[in-house]
Amino acid sequence: MKVIQEMRRLAAPAPKPQSLAWDGATLWMGSLETRRLYAINPVTWTVGWETAAPGVPWGMTAVGHELRVLCSETANSSRNIFRCIAGQGFDPKFKIPCPDDIGSQLGYDGHRLHVSQWYPKKIIALDVEGKPERTIAIPHGICGQVIVGDFIYLVTTDAEETNEYWLTRVDPRPATPQIVDLIRIPFAARALACDGRCFWTNHRAQNQIVSFARPD
Repeated sequence: MKVIQEMRRLAAPAPKPQSLAWDGATLWMGSLETRRLYAINPVTWTVGWETAAPGVPWGMTAVGHELRVLCSETANSSRNIFRCIAGQGFDPKFKIPCPDDIGSQLGYDGHRLHVSQWYPKKIIALDVEGKPERTIAIPHGICGQVIVGDFIYLVTTDAEETNEYWLTRVDPRPATPQIVDLIRIPFAARALACDGRCFWTNHRAQNQIVSFARPD
């Protein structure tokens, strides 16, 4: 299997970059170490705004001009989805529990949030009230998610302590979703975002953010 074609590899604005999202103009990153979100200008690679998250920001996705951020107080505590408004901060009245208190990454298809569960190897689509609507089984563990058009793209692995990771594409439209591993990611990647031209992921162990060409 071919390896991703890296476009850029840049220092993250904070250690242990974990979550990523693209809102159309800004690349957002969440840090495990600082528990903060950072709004990155992708051209100048500078931080224009940052805010504290209500816990560890494991996963994140853009919903219009807002963010939804999957957080937990500790690695083993309950996981919830919060709302963040750029320039303002987190909405204290918005909180959606993750199914079974499990979740790591988020995607948004324009209508629904999708929570990924790494070890159960599932993607769960939520209805407007945050209740599970559909579950898709994935053959690998999931450590990154973004929805582009009709497809769900994932960063996946079978052994997180190795450098055997893949970009996996899910077509959820058939009754039995079509799942294919597109290309290999040769490092322990975390999170996935797409700016329309390139994908973005984190090389967390190196405190770096990496963009790579879309293989399809």
